[in-house]
Amino acid sequence: MDFNCRRIRIMEAANMTSKGQIVVPAKLRKRYGLKAGTKVYFIERDHEILFQPVTKEYLQSVHGMLNSEISATKDLLNQRAQDKKQEEVKVEKRRTR
Repeated sequence: MDFNCRRIRIMEAANMTSKGQIVVPAKLRKRYGLKAGTKVYFIERDHEILFQPVTKEYLQSVHGMLNSEISATKDLLNQRAQDKKQEEVKVEKRRTR
């Protein structure tokens, strides 16, 4: 395995049960406020599986990213519409010559 050591902290290990269950170590549950019933996302990236608790903070950060992406998309669409209008004006001027 090729680990990027900048952000990796291997703190604990766990074994998977025959039912596919993993117990999150108590130290991590306390640190991240994980309780019974906490929803988590498993995110597949490259050759990794990331475990992301769905907390209010996480949802706010994702919401912020989505808002900026939507804003950028709107800006791009508006720019394309303006470009199209300018091109139509040029074409119309050529026709009327």
